[in-house]
Amino acid sequence: MPDLYAYTDGACSGNPGPGGWGVLLLAKDGDTVLKERTLKGGEAETTNNRMELMAAISALEALGRSSEITVVTDSAYVKNGVTGWIHGWKRNGWKTAAKKPVKNVELWQRLDEAQKRHNVTWKWIKGHAGHEENERADELARAGMEPFKPKK
Repeated sequence: MPDLYAYTDGACSGNPGPGGWGVLLLAKDGDTVLKERTLKGGEAETTNNRMELMAAISALEALGRSSEITVVTDSAYVKNGVTGWIHGWKRNGWKTAAKKPVKNVELWQRLDEAQKRHNVTWKWIKGHAGHEENERADELARAGMEPFKPKK
């Protein structure tokens, strides 16, 4: 059985502003890539955090069947949120520890739902640090944003 990886990234021009998300899905046997799939999309008016969440959501929703997958993100917001904060938010009725509504709650709920049918390992890596797969996800995110950028 190959190992499955999703390298995810979000991008935004202005925050808020036009944004994009990108996913590089790889099925690997050791260091050998057996299969590759790319996904991208964007929105006209969004934030970087929303695009980071959309990349992770899109990666998990794209899988046709229950899978064991490692999602690699350069977003501490996504990684910390989904592995830590989300448990308290759910207990508190989607409120923060300060009793404020969770920002981007509909996306957090969608991510929570998307990961339920998978066995997900979440991994954070430093962005823009020459990590080849992360750089490709960043290129996809910027390409996903392109149709939403104002024409010069």
